[in-house]
Amino acid sequence: MQNSVKTPLILLAVLFLTLTANNVQAQRIKGSDTVLPIAQQTAERFMALHPNARVTVTGGGSGVGISALLDGTTDIGMASRSIKFSEKMKAKKLGEELVEVPVAYDALAVVVHPSNPVSQLTRQQLEDIFRGKITNWKEVGGEDRKIVVYSRETSSGTYEFFKESVLKNKNYMSSSLSMPATGAIIQSVSQTRGAIGYVGLAYVSPRVKSLNVSYDGTHFAAPTLENAVNKTYPIVRPLYYYYNQRNANQVEPLLQFILSPAGQEIIKKSGYIPVK
Repeated sequence: MQNSVKTPLILLAVLFLTLTANNVQAQRIKGSDTVLPIAQQTAERFMALHPNARVTVTGGGSGVGISALLDGTTDIGMASRSIKFSEKMKAKKLGEELVEVPVAYDALAVVVHPSNPVSQLTRQQLEDIFRGKITNWKEVGGEDRKIVVYSRETSSGTYEFFKESVLKNKNYMSSSLSMPATGAIIQSVSQTRGAIGYVGLAYVSPRVKSLNVSYDGTHFAAPTLENAVNKTYPIVRPLYYYYNQRNANQVEPLLQFILSPAGQEIIKKSGYIPVK
């Protein structure tokens, strides 16, 4: 008689655990290293508010995130650029409808070694440096030192945006050194006296020196949150979450949180520009 009572209780316990597991909101976010910090922080806060939620966040670059979304290996793709035409065509071929959600804005800072006396550059000077037309710092008022150009790899949305906004879609110099992540650019520039690179504003640290930039050759502005918001700093871009329309119900709670006042406050405190 005792065994017949225990068996239903065990079955009920297994059923309860199964139902509980099914209610866990497991979500994967992958992509842009620029978006990575705010994705991690908002995900952590979201999980604190929703104990059943499980959100994993990994970087790799905007192209990697969108590719993973199309391959079904992530639920949200982070991107620091708009989706490319080729990616749209791949989605269409797969019968998938991708939804774009701007979650923040970011200023892109141009950084050099802290010892570099140069404090400002025009867009044209930046173009000439990253295209290999200016190769020595003395050409822009600095020391007689070779310029070492660090860039992101081609799968990076930051690489794409810098090429579009600063280089006016011209190609980078062939000898630029491609880095796999923003942190690698910070490390390389901080250790190389003649170095120059670009990073998202939130990554700027005392290890590097950020430059004032002018697009009109006259008005220079520092890469700060305030200057990005008031639009005096020119290198600013939107940051996106992409998801598959058929998974809208699954990702909606997390999206609602990052766009809520609480989520946007996290974004602001992290050095990014809120969309709301």
